[in-house]
Amino acid sequence: MPKRTLNDRTLKALKPARKGKTYDLRDAVVPGLAVRISETRKRTFILVARYPGSKNPTRRALGEYGELTLVQAREKAREWLELLRRGIDPREDQERQRTAEQRKRGNSFRVVAEEFIKLALIGPDPERPKQRKAFEVKRDIEREFIARWNGRPITDITQHDVMAVIDAAVLRGSPYQAHNLLGHVRRLFNWVISRGVYGLDRSPCDRMKPKEVIGKKALRTRVLNDPELRALWRATEAMPYPYGPLFKLLLLTGQRKSEVAEARWSEFDLVKKQWVIPAERMKADAAHVVPLTDEVMAILKSLPRFQRGEYLFSTTFGKSPVNGFSKAKVALDKAMAAGLGVAKVDPFVIHDIRRSMRTGLSALPVPDLVRELVIGHAKPGLHKVYDQHRYTDEKRHALELWAKRLRDIIEPAPANVVELQSARA
Repeated sequence: MPKRTLNDRTLKALKPARKGKTYDLRDAVVPGLAVRISETRKRTFILVARYPGSKNPTRRALGEYGELTLVQAREKAREWLELLRRGIDPREDQERQRTAEQRKRGNSFRVVAEEFIKLALIGPDPERPKQRKAFEVKRDIEREFIARWNGRPITDITQHDVMAVIDAAVLRGSPYQAHNLLGHVRRLFNWVISRGVYGLDRSPCDRMKPKEVIGKKALRTRVLNDPELRALWRATEAMPYPYGPLFKLLLLTGQRKSEVAEARWSEFDLVKKQWVIPAERMKADAAHVVPLTDEVMAILKSLPRFQRGEYLFSTTFGKSPVNGFSKAKVALDKAMAAGLGVAKVDPFVIHDIRRSMRTGLSALPVPDLVRELVIGHAKPGLHKVYDQHRYTDEKRHALELWAKRLRDIIEPAPANVVELQSARA
């Protein structure tokens, strides 16, 4: 086999072999490297060496000229020679790398995150998810993390990647959401590591302290005043299903957004005028009875009943609960601003509606324990052990008082009527 220092000019000038034949030209730079030329002038880089399992030197193809450059062929030949020196068959090493790459693609962030959502958040029965806020967390993970990282191997996600998501939330003025997102992704990576099947042994969230990377999570104290509550109610009357009536129930009952948005018809007894939220959907892990006022009953009777599922508020004909509130909140803010005659309503989040309702209860003749029980808070201290009274009638009275107070806010009596009453008094 002739030997010479190969270069691109030489390779391009090589003539085809005779019909039915091939010939080889050895490289003088890398031992064992050669190029084989066919009758069609196909030029294939080969490495002649003694491979594991063979007593004599044999040829193995490295790749065709054109697909491989001469520089790449020499580099690959050197890599193979080093593997052979260590007793490793290059073909087996290639297969190992190919398998590892396939496993890496199979462990993309999207695939692993979807498994986390399915196994850790929702569970086998989507009608009764394992986690109380499963669908909210699912939405955040899909929108904030899967949309960004998608097919990247989960082992390639770095602390810098996580911080980019958190910083973006802070910069758009959502520090509370930033805290939530960090909690979601931290839990996801901890779950991945505990499973031990995704090739990840360290979380990119390690040593990320929320207080340091986001700031202290200050307690929210925003409460809507009477004009804002009036504007909110009137705005909801113009909003179509599902968000208009949903926002009304939030204000009338004081329950959490997830508890109302994921309500099912099977939880309601319209004869007894009760709504029993099951323990798995409650933060306190105990079933919660919400007495239904006439105002709530009227809203429930106005809702559509679907054949495909039993969720009260749904855009999929009852199969799954509504879970996208961003556009609805923007529309609500805009309508409220118009009702208030201002350019922009003072910022508030949906959870502030619940706080406003609870604050309103404090202005009514309702015992503090009952106020807390109305919104689903657990009994404090020894009350949990020694006081097993359900307080259903007391909660009903409190909600009726709140409904009356809300009616007075929404449709206040004319000022002259108040003045006449005061003068008579």
